[in-house]
Amino acid sequence: MPLIFVNYRTDDEEATATLVDRELSRVFGNENVFRASKSIGPGSRFPQELLTAVRRSSVLLAVIGPRWLKAGGTGYRSPLEDESDWTRREIQEALETGAVVIPLLVGGAKRLGSEDLPAEIGDLADCQYRRLNHRNAEADLTGLADDLVRLLPELAAAARSNGYRSPSATSDDDGGGDPDGSGDARVRARVIKHRQRGGIGNLNGDFSGTFVSEPQGPVHTGSGHLYQAREQYLGSRISSDGGAVNYVADNHGDVQQGDRNGRPEDGKR
Repeated sequence: MPLIFVNYRTDDEEATATLVDRELSRVFGNENVFRASKSIGPGSRFPQELLTAVRRSSVLLAVIGPRWLKAGGTGYRSPLEDESDWTRREIQEALETGAVVIPLLVGGAKRLGSEDLPAEIGDLADCQYRRLNHRNAEADLTGLADDLVRLLPELAAAARSNGYRSPSATSDDDGGGDPDGSGDARVRARVIKHRQRGGIGNLNGDFSGTFVSEPQGPVHTGSGHLYQAREQYLGSRISSDGGAVNYVADNHGDVQQGDRNGRPEDGKR
């Protein structure tokens, strides 16, 4: 018994219906997604197969593109006005049997109004819709699958048995959440995974830049030269307990070797 029925109009968004079918079949299993051109075998009685499938489905996805209401072209009445129109009949059956009906608006398709529809399927205008943009198809289809998983327990069970795991659930498991609301003021553990002792590395994520781990000598990040001596009066001093005195100045000459008092040797001034 299929759980999801893909309803579409052949001369409107048939290719999109195929794309939807393939993605949902991957998530819920091929046998749980019904699409007429895929699911009805040769020699089967077309009307009976369609009506049986839609009556047994938990969800009907109505794939609606810009030509859905006027697929017959200018000068023709809407195909929905024909009581034998299969797109209309499938939606009507789903509404009458209590299935969840979700309009899937493709591209620039506008939301339906009750005035656009025959009275028999007028409730379709009140059903909460979802959108599918081909430029963002992967994310939109993933969001649709997640919606269906949350919507019905039988769909969640089918997805689990098929090995599906929501990307949003994976993100939460990786520590991507921010439960205390501290936001960007904190460096989250999932961003920083650098465990280097000594040397120079890079830091990415909420903060970025270069870090020096356990330096063993002078560290200089400016544009001038670095001088090291016990006494040298070339710039500001930075010292540490029991260590040498480091002087950093924005000089533009070469680094000179000084004597033990820090003064340049004769002939090297």
